[in-house]
Amino acid sequence: MPSDDGSDSGLVRGPDGLVRPVWAVGDPLLSTYYDTEWGMPVRDEQGLFERLSLEAFQSGLSWATILRKRPGFRDAFDGFDPDRVAAYDARDVARLMADARIVRNLRKIEAAVTNARATVALRADGGLPDLLWSFRPERTPEPRHQAEVPTTSPESVALAKELKRRGFVFVGPTTMFALMEAVGIVDTHVVGSHRRGTSGVWPAAGPGAP
Repeated sequence: MPSDDGSDSGLVRGPDGLVRPVWAVGDPLLSTYYDTEWGMPVRDEQGLFERLSLEAFQSGLSWATILRKRPGFRDAFDGFDPDRVAAYDARDVARLMADARIVRNLRKIEAAVTNARATVALRADGGLPDLLWSFRPERTPEPRHQAEVPTTSPESVALAKELKRRGFVFVGPTTMFALMEAVGIVDTHVVGSHRRGTSGVWPAAGPGAP
């Protein structure tokens, strides 16, 4: 059982009795995200394109910053509809660069447009959901301490390489592993967390999927 200060596993039992990693306590926004969204399966194109885009925008920043800005991102990027974003032109890029609700980074904004076009093009060969989920590993990590949670995997390296081949940018192995964690392709909840094994994709512990 994790200690209240998280010294044994990097987990903390909150006042509500639920066990979470240290990063998911203290900030209600992060706690809610952890409890209800992070690691739950996302299998639709628009949802995956949004997560892919936000992971790229998060590079070099805290995830809390991205979560606080997510309503602004969704509004500015037309709900991350790949068809609409793929049609953006220089005027749209200028509009986005002037929008204080989002992360105003030209390379990342242009990457989102590039990736929207790559997402649309990928429909002719199965689509983004099929491609991303095809890199689900045979086993998922079973970290017993937060320090044991990996930041890359052979599958994330291969996924990054394939996405780049398909015309995507800002899709390095670390970013892709974070995406795989976020959308349920792997389960890196520390064993003992109340979220471990709740996605329906992986068991709480033990080899392979149910």
